Amino acid sequence: MAKKQKSPDGGLSHSVTHLLHRVLQLALDFHAEASGPTRLTQRQYTVLAAVGAADGVSQSDLVRATGIDRSTLADLVARMISKGLLERERSATDARANTVRLSEAGRLSLAEGGKPAARSDARLLDLLPQKKRESFLKTLATLAAAADAASSQPKAPASSAKVAKPEKPKASKTPSAKKKGKKSKKQPKEAA
Repeated sequence: MAKKQKSPDGGLSHSVTHLLHRVLQLALDFHAEASGPTRLTQRQYTVLAAVGAADGVSQSDLVRATGIDRSTLADLVARMISKGLLERERSATDARANTVRLSEAGRLSLAEGGKPAARSDARLLDLLPQKKRESFLKTLATLAAAADAASSQPKAPASSAKVAKPEKPKASKTPSAKKKGKKSKKQPKEAA
């Protein structure tokens, strides 16, 4: 019988999460090259685009729009405010919430940042055959929609999670009882 050969990469070439991570890293590298060292990062551009689409958006809505986790987004927004790209103010509808809007510098950066974003997207798509590009974009959109749907589902509180009780092993014949043809005494069953 022939032995199954192990994959030299430990199976990573068939791991969806690993492959997505690699492609994301490539996309971020392309964006960084297109932007230059002093320009917007891909995440900064994403935040500016989301804020530009809904000026005066809450940070909670930004989390949903960008897919960036809450703590990372809060730090990113704070840095972008200190750079003068965003302005923050209290929400008119919820005193506990903040809203953000583009500053004038943010509007200029968003307009300029669109070019490197488009170049990096085109460069990434150019790696695929022309016939597969539309399908690739649809697949990514489907996965992004599934991620949005999953993140909007309420999460069960940790305290409501049931902890499974370990099962006790069932009584079996003892070696000496097997030889004599006798059964061991059965233990009473526990109530579930």
